[in-house]
Amino acid sequence: MSGIAEELQHRQDRARRAAAARGWAGLLVTPGSDLRHLAGYDAMPLERLTCLVLPADGPATLIVPRLERAAAEAAPAGALDVRLADYPDGADAHDLLAGLLPGTGRIGVVDAMPAAHLLRLQDRLPAIRWERAAPVLGALRAVKSPAEIAALAEAGAAIDEVHRRMHRWLRPGRTETEVAEDIAAAIRDTGHARTDFVIVAGGPNAASPHHSSGARVLAPGDAVVVDIGGTMPSGYRSDCTRTYVLGPTPPPGFADSYAVLQAAQRASVAAVAPGVPAEAVDAAAREPITAAGYGDAFLHRTGHGIGLDTHEDPYIVAGNSEPLREGMAFSVEPGIYLAGRHGARIEDIVVCTADGVRRLNTTSTDLVHL
Repeated sequence: MSGIAEELQHRQDRARRAAAARGWAGLLVTPGSDLRHLAGYDAMPLERLTCLVLPADGPATLIVPRLERAAAEAAPAGALDVRLADYPDGADAHDLLAGLLPGTGRIGVVDAMPAAHLLRLQDRLPAIRWERAAPVLGALRAVKSPAEIAALAEAGAAIDEVHRRMHRWLRPGRTETEVAEDIAAAIRDTGHARTDFVIVAGGPNAASPHHSSGARVLAPGDAVVVDIGGTMPSGYRSDCTRTYVLGPTPPPGFADSYAVLQAAQRASVAAVAPGVPAEAVDAAAREPITAAGYGDAFLHRTGHGIGLDTHEDPYIVAGNSEPLREGMAFSVEPGIYLAGRHGARIEDIVVCTADGVRRLNTTSTDLVHL
């Protein structure tokens, strides 16, 4: 068994044990990041049923449409101890799936399962109690293996290279959309399989954290938030934000608020360590921003986990008392947004390590003038 197959088998074994601890008969996993995590199969989402049946005890089965069997066999799933069961168009795949399940008990179902499939299973198996698998699989996926951390580091280095090239595209006289199109191409050029998002928000638009790049023409003195990310061939994601100023002179008051933001982001990164509650990392960013009078201008949580999804466990937010564990990877991205004026955000992906924290984005967080 290859190294990839061994890791996938280990993940399946962990998922089985976690399901058994919940009292579940097993897990149903349809196309999406959970299926890729457990079986290495990046299945095409179709109206046809594809589903990994992972019992708490007993052999696993991957149900696939017959026309997708070759793709499933070519994926790492084909080398695992998983039985492949295919069905032709016109056959009732839900009867096939129901036949693999007990008539009573509890089963965990991933959030990605379409209602069209789950409702049909409910009709066939009315005595089953269906429960969300997300709390179980999310917790397992939150702690990354060394191979996953290496994949995230590769993604971080690739997106850092795009930020290093920002001077090629970001300048007065261009629209946000024009700059965003160049950045999207560069994300692919630096090794990503696809571009997931590009936010170019200049001037007052930078005060909207999820601004959609538009027709506004960038002007001298603009502060510009650039938040970008993509998916690597490995399936692991990048996500990094830097804030730029066009020309030597920032908007009035901007340098002061940016200095507060930078100090807050550094304090939040420094707070990361095993055993520290996730909410304490959020507080480490929020407290200095609030003390400087910008508390109401910090509009969102401090961070989110990242891996096969851009947003996954753990979430770095007030109210999440979950202690950080070695191997957890997440963003640290405080922001200050002053409506009608300007905004700024600094975002790094970090990993909780045995002795503290490792930044996977290594470009400077100093304010860059272009």
